[in-house]
Amino acid sequence: MKIHEYQAKALFKEYGINVPPSILCEENAKIECSIEKIGCPCVIKAQVHSGARGKAGGVKLAKDYDSAVKISNEILGMELKSSQAGVKKVNKILIEQAVDIDRELYLSLTFDRANECIAFILSLEGGMDIEEVAKIAPEKIHTDFIKKEFNPYKLVQKLRLSENISLKISEIAQKLYKLLLEKDATLIEINPLVVTKMEEVIAIDAKINFDDNALFKHEDILSLKDEKEENPYELQAQKDGLNYIKMDGTIGCMVNGAGLAMATMDVIRLAGKDAANFLDVGGGASSEKIEKAFKLLISDKNLQAVFINIFGGILRCDFLAEGVKNAIKTLNVQCPVIVRMEGTNKKQGAEILNNSGLKFTVVNDLNKAIEVIRKI
Repeated sequence: MKIHEYQAKALFKEYGINVPPSILCEENAKIECSIEKIGCPCVIKAQVHSGARGKAGGVKLAKDYDSAVKISNEILGMELKSSQAGVKKVNKILIEQAVDIDRELYLSLTFDRANECIAFILSLEGGMDIEEVAKIAPEKIHTDFIKKEFNPYKLVQKLRLSENISLKISEIAQKLYKLLLEKDATLIEINPLVVTKMEEVIAIDAKINFDDNALFKHEDILSLKDEKEENPYELQAQKDGLNYIKMDGTIGCMVNGAGLAMATMDVIRLAGKDAANFLDVGGGASSEKIEKAFKLLISDKNLQAVFINIFGGILRCDFLAEGVKNAIKTLNVQCPVIVRMEGTNKKQGAEILNNSGLKFTVVNDLNKAIEVIRKI
């Protein structure tokens, strides 16, 4: 789960991390009084779940009151198009006191699956182009893989900053590490973490992602969820108990098992098409769940066909076939439905579909499925 910058900064303050004074605005009528309270110069920031906001025009510096009012009114309500999250409407802005920046750094804590540990990442090249730095000058990004005790000072020393600044950055890293563990975060990022000419160290941006599977332990974090920022298909899937991710293709797929889902998307690609989604109904899906899955699939306006690829184990092929047949009748599905089943009661499942009077295309192997999908 993602949260907004202003929410992440509230957590930073809770853990004793220095952030600039700011006010959240959701209405144009509150802009002027908020700017008066914060003062100028100030920074106006779109609050959307997206990186690259600055490049998209969602973060701007205002040097005086009039320009701050103008910029705030322009950003609040705008359609922000970023390279990372597509188009999002800005429903909230953060009006934040500008900071006298002497140096920008990058700091993050995240999980490194390859090394099976938390990674502490630090760089002197903070700011909007950190991704480019990672590509063209990876030696400027320093990483410590935390496998036992966390001692951030060792890595901070590599930046060759003053002792005072190094100690302050180390203290911030320790506090973020505590936050990550206590709140089950999967990523905490400050980009940039700035050093002022007075050697203050301030987080002027904040990004935190949380482990969805741990949210039941953190009602305070769950309450921060902004459903307006969620993909509506994925949000509905969560409510229906489905493992679903929206994608940009035209062939909907329904499978039972994450590995099979990945292989199914490869099959669709081999047929010259792209998957419209990842959808895993699980091993013990009920008829009701299958109907909900179909309802979700056909709500996608870009859908051209549905490919069902099932390995019958816990979810028997005949049980799936009955659920699919009933769902298509109930929902009046008009697009082509291709079904490939293997495993328990495969023959019975195929008979149910072939005798249903509905327009199923039942295939025996993936090569045949590729042929059928290619013709759609």
